[in-house]
Amino acid sequence: MMKRFLTSVIDPFLLVLLATVGLAALLPAQGQAADILDVVAGIAIALLFFFHGAKLSREAILAGLGHWRLHLTVLGFTFAIFPVLGLGAGFLAPALISPVIAAGVLYLCLLPSTVQSSIAFVSIAGGNVPAAICSASASNLLGIFLTPVLVGLLMHTTGQAGVSLDALRSIIVQLLVPFVAGHLLRPLIGGFVQKHKQVISYTDRGSILLVIYSAFSAAVVEGLWHKVDIGDIAMIVVISSVILGIVLYLSGLAGRLFGFSREDRIVLVFCGSKKSLVSGVPMASVLFPVAQVGLIILPLMIFHQIQLIICTWLAAKYRREGLGEGQGD
Repeated sequence: MMKRFLTSVIDPFLLVLLATVGLAALLPAQGQAADILDVVAGIAIALLFFFHGAKLSREAILAGLGHWRLHLTVLGFTFAIFPVLGLGAGFLAPALISPVIAAGVLYLCLLPSTVQSSIAFVSIAGGNVPAAICSASASNLLGIFLTPVLVGLLMHTTGQAGVSLDALRSIIVQLLVPFVAGHLLRPLIGGFVQKHKQVISYTDRGSILLVIYSAFSAAVVEGLWHKVDIGDIAMIVVISSVILGIVLYLSGLAGRLFGFSREDRIVLVFCGSKKSLVSGVPMASVLFPVAQVGLIILPLMIFHQIQLIICTWLAAKYRREGLGEGQGD
């Protein structure tokens, strides 16, 4: 039973990710190798967003558009409630964590929701899967525009660098153009993408690992482990857990206050509480100086595992309750 529990809550990819961080700590890329790695990582990021665009189904989006109140509520949690909590954490903890890590906590709060895991948890819990597909896809699509804007507005106010014209140009070239190209080519390559989605998932994860290795290599060269200790990591765990707990509670409460069905409340809880590692890591490499990226994405990496653990338990709880109620409201 313990083995089954650990398998369900610990994402195997997280172990590979941690190994990548360890490799960067022992053998960081430097000099010309780092320059070549940056170019390769940039190409991988473009491919990641190209395939994201190719996987986005217009039919699925249209099928869920009727639930506009639900989708707006999910987006409100993703791009309004979360940022407020991120700002609050930064104001409450300046003496407890470094400003860069506090910026990382705020950054994770500005990211869009996940797609695959949100839909999977909604399905396990017995929620409205078509609506979850629509909400999660809309969040990811809008995040390409909204996250950089929120970074420019909110992280600038906390003393961090805003979004420069070069960063905006990089976002358009590296993220938006490949995404749009992939979506426009969906009628031609959609079948291929669907057939080889397992292989493409390795492309997604491979690009993230490249960015993480590049980011942590630069951070190690700049003295990362002299800036972060076990107390910082423990504080990130506490802050992330508190933020996630507040969002889960408020989303459940909002679902009842707004009169959503049980199935739609499940969508709100799971789609409104997630933050995307897949989108967050590449965006950070575009938005922030290379030497800061490792510290910026550290809270996101920790939050990612916490949300998987809590939501695995919560989805199973919803499923048991649904079976007990005959899936009624």
